Amino acid sequence: MFQHPVRDTGRSRASILCGLIGSGIAGSRSPDMHETEARALGLTMVYRILDGEMMDYGAADLPRLLPMLQAMGFNGLNVTHPFKQDVIPLMDSLSGAAKALGAVNTILFRDGKAHGDNTDWSGYRAHFLAGLGNRPRAHVALIGAGGAAAAVGYAHLDLGATRLTICDPAQDRARALAGRLGCLFPTAKVGIAATAGEAIEGADGVAQTSPIGMLSHPGLPFDPDLLTPDQWVSDIIYFPLQTSLLEAAAAKGCATLNGGGMAVMQAAHAFALFTDNEPDNQRMIADFDRATRRSAAA
Repeated sequence: MFQHPVRDTGRSRASILCGLIGSGIAGSRSPDMHETEARALGLTMVYRILDGEMMDYGAADLPRLLPMLQAMGFNGLNVTHPFKQDVIPLMDSLSGAAKALGAVNTILFRDGKAHGDNTDWSGYRAHFLAGLGNRPRAHVALIGAGGAAAAVGYAHLDLGATRLTICDPAQDRARALAGRLGCLFPTAKVGIAATAGEAIEGADGVAQTSPIGMLSHPGLPFDPDLLTPDQWVSDIIYFPLQTSLLEAAAAKGCATLNGGGMAVMQAAHAFALFTDNEPDNQRMIADFDRATRRSAAA
């Protein structure tokens, strides 16, 4: 497993400026997660949402945006859909996790350089074990083939999956991801499927990693009638926490896992990198749960 060492460099006494880049992310809870934990540790942190939809920037603007944010004093950034792969060529260095997965979700600005890392896979792994760890997971259907899919697929293979079947409308992207994960786990059978039905049939469970189901991308990533009650379904989306897919899967009798825990755990690992301080994971989960309940009651 890749490790994220925490170093004592004295930066805990300084103000920390971080942010999130992505598209359609105005509702992200990342600022609250990071700033709340920073206060609990006696740190001063400001965490900003930098939404591509609201600020009118895209992948082509990243070569100018990242140096600008670094010059403005940002210590680091989280990266979400759809930029996790676009930022890779803009990094001065990459962690082992980011190289293996071909995706970056955390950028650290240090000494005029940009370092790319990935905490999605370890965050998902910890969350899955806590929520569905007692379920069969030898054969997993992976819906989506983007940066998040790489992390989730890696996590399942690291957990011992012997078969991973990937489905994405962009077949070239699915094929590339299957090839990369297959090289990393040569004893597993990693392949692609032309349809969601083909991927899901016979699988122990389904990991949904596409953006379909987010508030900004409403809908269902596949027909829930493809599921059987003995399968589990995990969805990495956490806004909304209960997606239409999870509701339909639960109605069929499937065990389900929402994206809240992954969001918290990947944030906890990124927080350690940003601040050089170890967060209290259980406190972050409890804070997230309280914020979720307040949002639902509003």
